Amino acid sequence: MDKITLVTGGAKSGKSLFAETHVRAYGLPLVYIATSQAFDTEMEDRIAAHKTQRGAGWDTVEEPIDLCGALARTDGAGARLVDCMTLWLSNVMHAELDWQAELEKTLQTLREQSSPVMLVTNEVGGGIVPMSALARRYRDASGLMNQRLAASAGHVVMVTCGLPLALKGSAAAPASLA
Repeated sequence: MDKITLVTGGAKSGKSLFAETHVRAYGLPLVYIATSQAFDTEMEDRIAAHKTQRGAGWDTVEEPIDLCGALARTDGAGARLVDCMTLWLSNVMHAELDWQAELEKTLQTLREQSSPVMLVTNEVGGGIVPMSALARRYRDASGLMNQRLAASAGHVVMVTCGLPLALKGSAAAPASLA
């Protein structure tokens, strides 16, 4: 799955900016698959800031749960950026779907893609142990999801303090990865 790149890091680490910059390097039309949902004004503000950061030229597909459908519909339309997988996981869990089955379907869909896909995800397990059972289940599911995505991706990059570190493959521009 050399066409798949996973970009991970903590909150505000610079992973989205890194991913946006490197998806542009493919020289293909740009497709942004947004998994977030605005349930309050703070999240509306975050979404607006992301739109401003990436600028014009992106075809945006808003899909909080049916990631397989969004990937299938946009394959061949350009280089895709999915931001972000941990929000997608949260949406799937909140909808009380079987997150492991949904992840398996997503991994299969990713294997079938002909156009490049860059996935952004968060590292959520680096802090204290959450107090609630739900938060612990989410943290554990996120870690397991990230492991499965990383195993399937051709390239894995961790971004911290705005700096990329190649964990698998290369952190170079995707055009040089093809």
